[in-house]
Amino acid sequence: MTTTAPRHLADGPVWERRFRAPRHTLPAWAKSAPDRCVFVSDLSGIAQVHAWDRAAGTLRRVTDRPAGTQQCAIEASGEAVWWFDDGDGDEYGRWMRQPFTGGPDTPAVPSAGRYWPSGLAVGLDGHALLGCSTEDGAAVHLVLPGGAARPLYRHDEPAYAVDLSRSLDLAVIAHSERGDLWDLGVRVLTTDDGTTVADLADDEGGLEAVGFSPVRGDPRLLLTHQRDDRWEPVLFDPRTGERTALRLGLPGDVSVQWFQDAGSLLVVHDHEARSTLHRYDLGSGRLERIGTPAGVIAHARTRPGGDAWLLWSSSARPPEFRGLLEDPALPLPDQPPPPAADARDLWVDGPGGRIHALLNTPAGPGPYPTVFLLHGGPDEQDEDAFDPAVAAWTDHGFAVVRVNYRGSTGYGREWTEALRRRVGLTELEDVSAVRQWTVDHGVADPARLVVAGWSWGGYLTLLALGTRPGEWALGLAGAPVADCAAAHHGAMEEIKALDRSLFGGTPEEVPERYRESSPLTYVDAVRAPVLILAGANDARCPVGQAKDYAERLARRGVPHGLHVHDGGHSVTGVEERVALFRRQLEFARAHLPPAGP
Repeated sequence: MTTTAPRHLADGPVWERRFRAPRHTLPAWAKSAPDRCVFVSDLSGIAQVHAWDRAAGTLRRVTDRPAGTQQCAIEASGEAVWWFDDGDGDEYGRWMRQPFTGGPDTPAVPSAGRYWPSGLAVGLDGHALLGCSTEDGAAVHLVLPGGAARPLYRHDEPAYAVDLSRSLDLAVIAHSERGDLWDLGVRVLTTDDGTTVADLADDEGGLEAVGFSPVRGDPRLLLTHQRDDRWEPVLFDPRTGERTALRLGLPGDVSVQWFQDAGSLLVVHDHEARSTLHRYDLGSGRLERIGTPAGVIAHARTRPGGDAWLLWSSSARPPEFRGLLEDPALPLPDQPPPPAADARDLWVDGPGGRIHALLNTPAGPGPYPTVFLLHGGPDEQDEDAFDPAVAAWTDHGFAVVRVNYRGSTGYGREWTEALRRRVGLTELEDVSAVRQWTVDHGVADPARLVVAGWSWGGYLTLLALGTRPGEWALGLAGAPVADCAAAHHGAMEEIKALDRSLFGGTPEEVPERYRESSPLTYVDAVRAPVLILAGANDARCPVGQAKDYAERLARRGVPHGLHVHDGGHSVTGVEERVALFRRQLEFARAHLPPAGP
């Protein structure tokens, strides 16, 4: 299958051209054949897997699925591509295998059946570590050459495959046996029979497994742990139990990975909505800043020879695929989207401390009609990264405010975990504080305030309209949770586990907590028009409970819209993303009052 010619970007409104510009994930390379790579791109108009042979200079589309394909990997030999087949976008399916140069698709692990994916680590010599989740619990399998597999681990609570050692004798997994997805344990197992070699937990902070040393014969495992509200790397020898804590001294969040000679670490530091890049030398203990412009590094991956690839962008500048030592020269059409405006930082005093927000404003004086665009997660953050939706709103005369409310990452563990005290309601306290600041300082027109978001942001949108009805003129809720209990019962297992962690139990065990945080509890107080967008096959925020919420609005005569698109939780098609934004814009124009005198 050859790559479809890209859509033409020279015509049409600027905001549509930003949405339609081809996007791609950071390519993954084969461990034993690093010129063979795979990635996901919407070059053809919908997200599909692509195989890239750097040596030959060729690019080939691997999948052609109406629902799009969002996950892929490449075998260490470079001989085959893996991609996840979830049918209609409901995230439930199985890994498939296709020869790198093309050929038939076959199940990569026939005996595993169908499942929600819970991690995949490709090892050397045809081995892999596969995580699977079903309604019966979690399992991690060792995949052998040819696709046969044997189980290494099973449990009722979620677990994730992390990595295989280069000698293939050890595997590392993350698990939630203590019943809390926010406090995962790390377990090292033998690959012959799943015997536990080391069992690590951290009662004083977070603990995450990154991966084994990339050098064969080096048994060290790279971890990160949280101390004094900062993430720091740890080197751990599972055979001896020796742990070496490394001090980076960087506030906020860090992600680390081995350089391929195992002599240093690549460090991406995320703090206050922006990223910096560093190299940490394991011999000298020196942390060296690697120059990148102000903005966000969405993903980074080290390469042989000391190189690294990364995806970088800022609010103003579109995503760029870069190499530290050489230009990766990915053969995609050079059709960058038009630039946008820079974001401005806001710092607002709130009930839980200083709140960081990003502000984009259109040309001309305020106050402006203003969209509060709330991020998902909840443990994510809004960043100074390129976002076609933010730019599109400002193109149409709206200011956009993105609030890193309590629950967001990048500001320390205490800030991230504060939302568990009163789920949803805590976040909205911070959103309201920033809202008031924008009104008081002449940025936002209080009569034309829109609250909007996708996923957790969609949930917060509906909750805000019901619990703070006087603050908002309009709501735009994408893929929302509208009824916390009903959404829990209809969701995939990982989401059920997240609910138990956030609320402290199931809806039957703590019904009052689900009721207090559920938008449906407050639906009769909603008076602002609201548009709900939902995916027919969404396994995270099931569409049925969103439809029930819309029916409650209809019975009260509240102006509203409900649009159900084909697909799952994520929108994989470019034209669908354009259509969804246009639908939101038209709804806002139809229902917001005109500007005052």
